[in-house]
Amino acid sequence: MQENIIPHQFSISKEDRMSLKGHNALLLWFTGLSGSGKSTIANAVEKALVTNKIHTYTLDGDNVRKGLNNNLGFSPEDRKENIRRIAEVANLMIDAGLVVLAAFVSPYQKDRERIRSIVGEKQYLEIFVNTPLEECERRDVKGLYAKARAGEIKNFTGINAPYEAPVNPDLEIDTTKMTVDEAVSEILKHLKTKLAKKHE
Repeated sequence: MQENIIPHQFSISKEDRMSLKGHNALLLWFTGLSGSGKSTIANAVEKALVTNKIHTYTLDGDNVRKGLNNNLGFSPEDRKENIRRIAEVANLMIDAGLVVLAAFVSPYQKDRERIRSIVGEKQYLEIFVNTPLEECERRDVKGLYAKARAGEIKNFTGINAPYEAPVNPDLEIDTTKMTVDEAVSEILKHLKTKLAKKHE
């Protein structure tokens, strides 16, 4: 079946779209345990980027699971498919010339490597929000850790499902040692050269 699918070649390229926007397209992938602060930091980074006239879009775990991936559960196979679909959506957005911020637990190293291969090394920035489990559980913003401990949620990362921490992330943020504003500054500093559009 795949041999009969022939992608159409359009006149306008990703480079054309990036030139129109005046900056490079990127994927900022925030990974970490539930309650680590991924979405909070991604939201603050997006706000700072938009203030600087950068064209952005944020993809968030719960939001995507309510729509695009509402037919998936939390088994290892479904988690893998969840991340694959998100990576493909992010890749389309990169082709549109956007800076995409994606906040997902994404617990498996192999799946994160696959994201990198889908969007390309130069356009992928892995940000490990490295908040210890004890701190995430202490916050328990959504009450999910309590439910997991009570056996009401199965396959919950950090409790009864594994989290494979990134070995060599592009950036590591520990929210027990850094405020949201400090994390944003650190990420923006790292992004400066990656975002700059080189004019021919």
